[in-house]
Amino acid sequence: MTRISILDHDRCQPKKCNYMCIEYCPGVRMEEDTITIDPKTKKPIMSEELCSGCGICTNRCPFNAISIINLPEALEDPIHRYGQNQFELFGLPTIKDGSVVGLLGPNGIGKSTIIRILSGELKPNLGNFEEETSWDDITNFFKGNQLQNYFQKLSEGDLKVVHKPQMVDLLPKVVKGKVDDLLNSVDQRNRLDFVTSSLQLETIMEREIANLSGGELQRVAIAAAVLRDADFYYFDEPTSWLDVRQRLYAINVIRELAEEGKSVLVIEHDLAALDAISDYIHILYGQPGGYGVVSHMRGVRVGINAYINGFLREENVRFRKQPIEFHVRPPATEVEAEALCEYSSLEKSYDGFYLNVDEGLVQHDEILTAFGPNGIGKTTFAKMLAGVEKPDEGKIKKKVKISYKPQYLVSEYSGTVQEFLYTTAPHYGTNLFKTEIMRPFLLEELLEKKMDELSGGELQRLSVAISLSQEADIYLFDEPTAYMDVEQRLRAAKAIRRVTESRNAAAIIVDHDIVFIDYISSRAMVFTGEPGVEGHATSPMDLRSAMNKFLSEVGITFRRDKETRRPRVNKLDSYLDREQKEKGEYYYLKS
Repeated sequence: MTRISILDHDRCQPKKCNYMCIEYCPGVRMEEDTITIDPKTKKPIMSEELCSGCGICTNRCPFNAISIINLPEALEDPIHRYGQNQFELFGLPTIKDGSVVGLLGPNGIGKSTIIRILSGELKPNLGNFEEETSWDDITNFFKGNQLQNYFQKLSEGDLKVVHKPQMVDLLPKVVKGKVDDLLNSVDQRNRLDFVTSSLQLETIMEREIANLSGGELQRVAIAAAVLRDADFYYFDEPTSWLDVRQRLYAINVIRELAEEGKSVLVIEHDLAALDAISDYIHILYGQPGGYGVVSHMRGVRVGINAYINGFLREENVRFRKQPIEFHVRPPATEVEAEALCEYSSLEKSYDGFYLNVDEGLVQHDEILTAFGPNGIGKTTFAKMLAGVEKPDEGKIKKKVKISYKPQYLVSEYSGTVQEFLYTTAPHYGTNLFKTEIMRPFLLEELLEKKMDELSGGELQRLSVAISLSQEADIYLFDEPTAYMDVEQRLRAAKAIRRVTESRNAAAIIVDHDIVFIDYISSRAMVFTGEPGVEGHATSPMDLRSAMNKFLSEVGITFRRDKETRRPRVNKLDSYLDREQKEKGEYYYLKS
């Protein structure tokens, strides 16, 4: 059996452990060079040829920095490996003309690596990280495969490729000036009016890029990619920070590329968005940070359902012990129960914006979600409940202690995650903390990382975990799923529900992921109005009523997949779309 040895360089601390992996390695004791020391980094180097796979080093390492992974026997030669004892990628996706192909899998499994390889930003080394691989070697490796011709043209500069990166918040650091100047400079397809109208960018065309919000930056980045003329388009998480309506607009703009015969590849963690945008998908499985495998291509419905079930029938691979289960909950019945928090009608005005909130209450043990367009007042409502902002009219009748996770995360702390947890998380180090917080959010793998080196998804997981670790009556999360993968979102949902119920508390969640909202909600609030001008929030109501109200204004309908019960977007003006609109059932038809 083939095995690989993975060393997490961020977690490895040889000065603190004095190389316990070397001390206890049976191969080293037999005077073999099973583990040696890199003279440059002073980190251990594990020989995969000499390793017996005993696992002693993984158990002895006090920082859990070592993984010895037995690979499936069916895996053939790797496409790329970053270095000795580092991540290895097996396989690449199929690219189809006139189609959108989606990539679905956890963070750290190789999706962004695939886009970097296909866009020409990273030259695949075919597993030989010690020497530079020639383009002839690469084209010969894919001989008889459609990728042979692709890499041949890529190496000769005959392919035009556009890559919309994941971290759009870095855009202001590389692009200066106004939105109008940027989009005019890249409009190679003469589609500026159509794209700016479709993505609702008209009102920000004269704004400086440095002054845009996360959602505005995302739409500008999508527009800049779509306007350029290319053969292949790659979009890395195009719906982050976008509201439901904006996600659908972005989907339509990206799908138009495929309808023109272009090839499009998309990485997306919102299952409803991935379902709506893709014609086909590839599932990536393996071990995050260790190795990733690209599955066979599947139709979008079959592929997403296979991912939810955790089993790839054709490959005979099970990558999750239990399937993800979606439950159709009946409308919540009104019961006379002591309210955890009550508020009267609230009003709040800013320069050019007015928010009105209907009176309502939050109950013990419930998960209340709030959804609506960006710029409609959801964050303002959250801040009023949290005491960060005071309403102009009305009041919070019953004072409660609130733990608040803001929408935009900024880390100015220079120490490690472990040091940060010591200062911010009550009960850190206790068994209760490990069970309720540490394990669900996989914080153990982050402990030795520097706070300012965390990725967007890692910082999000840590922020939600720290908010949940506080003693509070209400846990308030503003867009907690941004940059999280599908499984991280659902693990976070379970952890939030478990903690709120065990503490007889409640949680209020502002988010745009319909699948996540459906999975976690007890009740919901709907925010309507004119973004940036005026907003109105309803009282909390049952989820189906709230969804019907919101989706009727957006003009889209959802159905439930017959196999997995997950929410799916109906194609506009399809038979189901028309039928549900006629019946006024925008969320899903009653069974």
